[in-house]
Amino acid sequence: MEIKKNIPNNTVTRRLVDLDKDTGNIYESINIIARRANQIAAELKTELTRKLADFSSPTDTMEETFENREQIEISRYYERLPKPTIIATEEFLDGELYYKMKKEGEE
Repeated sequence: MEIKKNIPNNTVTRRLVDLDKDTGNIYESINIIARRANQIAAELKTELTRKLADFSSPTDTMEETFENREQIEISRYYERLPKPTIIATEEFLDGELYYKMKKEGEE
């Protein structure tokens, strides 16, 4: 997954006016951001699991497991990434998310 470089790692205070500007409703905006954050978290988890699968072997037990330097570096990289909610919020504010609102009466 490609992460933009200008996303902060720390929490940033947001103005509610900025969040509900596109949808007109703060709760709908938060719902859109939350759903995107779940997608990002799932993508990151899949990517990390795939990369770490190279280091595991079926015969390892808890006593035999040792730390591999490359494995540690991969884990540290993912730990330093911004949280999925921050990434999703930035994408929403930058207008990079596509969402479709249901009309009244639709299921």
